[in-house]
Amino acid sequence: MFETLKAQPADKILSLMAAYRADPRDTKVDLGVGVYKDASGNTPVMRAVKEAERRIVADQTTKAYTGLAGDPAFADAMIDLVLADTVQRDRIAAIATPGGTGAIRQALELIRIASPDATVWLSNPTWPNHPSIIKFLGMKMQEYRYFNDSTRGVDFDGLIADLGTVAPGDVVLLHGCCHNPTGANPTADQWDQIIAVIKDRGAVPLVDIAYQGFGDGLQDDAAATRKVAAAFDNVLIAASCSKNFGIYRERTGILMGIAREAEEAKLTQANLNFLNRQNYSFPPDHGARVVSTILTDPALRADWEAELEETRNTMLALRQQLADELRQRANDDRFDFVAQHRGMFSRIGASPAEVETMRDKNGIYMVGDSRMNIAGLNADTVPLLAQAIVDAGV
Repeated sequence: MFETLKAQPADKILSLMAAYRADPRDTKVDLGVGVYKDASGNTPVMRAVKEAERRIVADQTTKAYTGLAGDPAFADAMIDLVLADTVQRDRIAAIATPGGTGAIRQALELIRIASPDATVWLSNPTWPNHPSIIKFLGMKMQEYRYFNDSTRGVDFDGLIADLGTVAPGDVVLLHGCCHNPTGANPTADQWDQIIAVIKDRGAVPLVDIAYQGFGDGLQDDAAATRKVAAAFDNVLIAASCSKNFGIYRERTGILMGIAREAEEAKLTQANLNFLNRQNYSFPPDHGARVVSTILTDPALRADWEAELEETRNTMLALRQQLADELRQRANDDRFDFVAQHRGMFSRIGASPAEVETMRDKNGIYMVGDSRMNIAGLNADTVPLLAQAIVDAGV
């Protein structure tokens, strides 16, 4: 049987990680993988996470399964974090998933069950796993313009024009904040227009929010998702805890399905439970329990929010330092967009050849489309990156 298998395309980011590890240079810089690193290059365990884990280990009396949807306390805590009181709780179905990727996969599976002919619209560019999963599931897919390569900002006119062609019943995948891979976000007014055109077309939003708290703060980063949730009868929201809680390996995510009314939410919940059963039965619990422990304890939550704010401000400071270094070294303001972008990533506009030049000559590792992880920098490596960008002729 196995002799009939075909080689699958290599994951570009994982391949980049392997090349980075094999590079013997002490000055190499990893800007590829989307993981937060501190000034020492480590991905620390957050203080609140350590304390929550200590309590869980001390108090836990069983390792029995949770329900198919996961621990209800986790769902309630995450719904409150992402949506607050935007939508009545009885309109929301939710399942715990293995990370945000698992939430995206289950969302797409649900769409395929509910509306098999629907086309899923993705921003160009988007996170590579989005189209990869859609293609694997055999679903229809289209792109809408998102990024302007000249301004390094949102191509809003192109975005609105393309969304104006979406068919009723189609699904539009939106990044809730800190757009991956570009770092460029719509303004509040632009979000209002995006919502209006999607609603006018009779489409359904699917929001991927993986970086809440990394951009402008927990509440501001949730604002667009809450606007979307308030405007539609049906919304899917995939949320990840990997980044803002720093629990990458615990694979902790949630899928929320907002229904028109409570009875429809019960039907949606039953279908989500069914999908969990088909894919992995009961979702992992440890990370979810860590998150719910933190979010429901005032002292732990305050400490988590404080450390998350430190992380956010660190990335903003690195952005500003890089923009300043590039302005000085290039004697030009064309890189000022770096300071305006938000989240872990920015797409700096280098060609694949220029990216390769920076890797070969300077040991700078970023994805071929020039997406770079700002959190992979520190105060000492920012000047190295700035000089490499200028020397490559970006």
